[in-house]
Formats: sequence, C-alpha cells, structure tokens
Amino acid sequence: MKKIAIFVDVQNIYYTCREAYGRQFNYRHFWQLISAQGQIDIAYAYAIDSGNDGQIKFQEALKHIGFEVKLKPFIQRSDGSAKGDWDVGITIDIMEAASQVDQVILLSGDGDFDRLLTHIHNKYATDTQVYGVPSLTAHSLINASQQFHPITAALLL
Repeated sequence: MKKIAIFVDVQNIYYTCREAYGRQFNYRHFWQLISAQGQIDIAYAYAIDSGNDGQIKFQEALKHIGFEVKLKPFIQRSDGSAKGDWDVGITIDIMEAASQVDQVILLSGDGDFDRLLTHIHNKYATDTQVYGVPSLTAHSLINASQQFHPITAALLL
C-alpha cells in the first residue's frame, strides 16, 4: 500500500479558496479521497493561532479528521502588518518525511515550495502532488510537482 504524507498550508488554502470561490475547502472530503489511494502516514495542517473561537473549532475539526495541527502565534507588528508564516516549518517537515513515504501531497499555491518539491523528487524519487486554486497557484509550483490537482467546486463546502 502506498505511504502518503499530507502537508496543508492552512492560511494559503483558506484565503485562496475564499478569494476565488467565496467558499471553504472541504477537508473531510479531501481526506476520504486521499485515504482511498493509500495509507496516510503523516498529515500536518499548519495554522496561525489567534485564539479566535471559530479558529479553535476549525482546528478541532481538523484533528478529528486525522490531521496533526501545528500552530504558530499570530504576530501583529506595530506598523499594522501581520506575520504568521509556516514556510520554513513546512519545508523541514517535508524534508524529514520525503524519504519515508512514497508520495508527498502539498496543499498550497505558494511558489516558494517549488524547489523543495523538485529536490525531494530528485533525491528520494518521492512522488509530489499539489492541490491549489488554479488561478492563485504559482506556475513554478505546478510545474515542480508530478501532478497538480486544481481545487474546484468538488473540493469545497
């Protein structure tokens, strides 16, 4: 049975689905779809912890589905800008998992991950797949993955 690792850039998926469709991603349906393809050995969802009741309920729902939720504090800078970036954490976790699984699935549209996917595919022969909103996913990320799955209405609530 194929060993699968899933990595979800929660903020990216939330904002791109909201911008493109005005709807939310259906994590339960996604989990069912992937679990039918193999054994999910690793499933991390990376989110920002703002302490909001709605976010806490959402994070609990992700845990109930089967994801390990990794949280970083929301940082509001004095100039009004905000910080809450998981790119390095996602990269480290993917690098550590790539030699242990057959397939890495990344849910993100962030082109910063393109070299990472190319690297793990070349070094470990790990199959890489990306799920993202087509109009808001970097072309470099699409091209770096072995398979791109567009997030469309079938994967939305």
